Amino acid sequence: MNVILIAVCVLGGIGLISAAVLFIASKKFAVWEDPRIKEVNEVLPQANCGGCGYPGCAGFAGACVKAAEDGSLSDLNCAPGGQAVMEKVAAILGLQASAAAPKVAVVRCQGTCDVRPHGVEFDGAHSCRIQNMTGMGETLCQYGCLGEGDCAAVCLFGAITVNPATRIAEVDESKCTGCGACAKTCPRGIIELRPQGPKGRKVVVLCNNKDKGALATKECKVSCIGCGKCVKTCDKFEAITLGTNLAHIDPDKCKLCRKCEEACPRGAIKAFNFPPRKPKVEEPVKEEGKA
Repeated sequence: MNVILIAVCVLGGIGLISAAVLFIASKKFAVWEDPRIKEVNEVLPQANCGGCGYPGCAGFAGACVKAAEDGSLSDLNCAPGGQAVMEKVAAILGLQASAAAPKVAVVRCQGTCDVRPHGVEFDGAHSCRIQNMTGMGETLCQYGCLGEGDCAAVCLFGAITVNPATRIAEVDESKCTGCGACAKTCPRGIIELRPQGPKGRKVVVLCNNKDKGALATKECKVSCIGCGKCVKTCDKFEAITLGTNLAHIDPDKCKLCRKCEEACPRGAIKAFNFPPRKPKVEEPVKEEGKA
């Protein structure tokens, strides 16, 4: 009986000593964390999408608190939460949130099965990344959408899907938060974040083909061929530039006049969310000798 009692006392003593050592160590080596980080983290949407450029919402909360020391949150934005969340963050930190233009993802490809000739049949893993690494995909265009849905898989908001008929990724702007997860995932850089625009209106070059005109024409019937006609129509505002055989429209300079859309001989430029154009009324031709 004495042996059992001694063993219990020894174990109890060891436990008390260990507890004391752990308590002292926790106090000595404690890492202080600004309590505001927890407060900011609680108002974030917890999407952990990475659109802010930080590892999760906790990382973004820490960046906000650190930025508060400089007195500005102008370089920080929570895409899923939008302006409402940033205003809550700013209130916690005693700052004023600057207005950030909302953005949406745009798939810069309209090379459907009807306009892009197929070259091979891919019988491997259904992944854009793997298909891109093993070749140029099933079509002749090595720049177009692969249609395997890597972008849809990483979208936490169900804003992007692959149309089974066209094999092209499509964005639902009503669900898109502009987090950029799909853009980072696309192995071909086809998806671009652009300002949402007034009433959702925007004009975009829906092509990523960088080959020269003759080859681009062979690869896709609606590819940009770098002809420069759109650039000439926008010489007043200089919103369109041409580089590597591909046109690009600067959303900050674009006046949404849509003249470039009409000028493009390939139909590679598309205007989003505009009302239908009014049909042109042709004037009747006057016959000779009649007033």
